[in-house]
Amino acid sequence: MKRSEAKSVGQIIDEMIAATGNTVTYDRQRVCYLWSEVVGPAINRYTSRRYIDERGVMHVHIDSAALKNELSYLRDTLVRQLNEVAGKEVINAIIIH
Repeated sequence: MKRSEAKSVGQIIDEMIAATGNTVTYDRQRVCYLWSEVVGPAINRYTSRRYIDERGVMHVHIDSAALKNELSYLRDTLVRQLNEVAGKEVINAIIIH
C-alpha cells in the first residue's frame, strides 16, 4: 500500500466532520467552548449554561443580575469577537438570560 502525504490529526478530524455533514453543529459547539476564552475566567465563573439555536442565536445563562446588565451592553462586541475567534460567522446574536 502506497502512502500519501502525512496529515495532522486536526486535518483528519475536519475531513471526518465534513464527510458526515456535521460542520454546522461542530462550529456551534466550538463557539460555545470559545466563550470562556473570549470573556475570561471571571465572567465564565458566572456562566451556568450556553447553547446556540437553529437560527444562529447564542443563549447564555448568567447567574449574576449585575453581570447580565453589563454584558447586555457588549452583545455586539461579543458576537464579533466570538466569530473572529471561530474564523467564520457562526452566530448572529446573543441573548443573555
